[in-house]
Amino acid sequence: MQPPPAGSRAGQGGLMLQALVATAIAALAVPLPVWAAALIVTAVLGVIAAIMALSGKKQVAQGAPPTPEKTIDSVKADVAEIKESAQR
Repeated sequence: MQPPPAGSRAGQGGLMLQALVATAIAALAVPLPVWAAALIVTAVLGVIAAIMALSGKKQVAQGAPPTPEKTIDSVKADVAEIKESAQR
């Protein structure tokens, strides 16, 4: 039997996360009203998403520069060599 494709595994992970959120809401709904439990869980998830977004933004900023510096240097060297050979 072949393993399921990677996309279905990602979908299963998403369903597991949704079940975990529902469980957290249900657990908080015991001492609190359901709307308050859902609001608290949503706020916590929002904070987690904001932290992950800021972390991702920082990692993108630290990534490779947007200009291909090696290519620019290579083209400049090629142009210089062409000019030099044209003067001979």
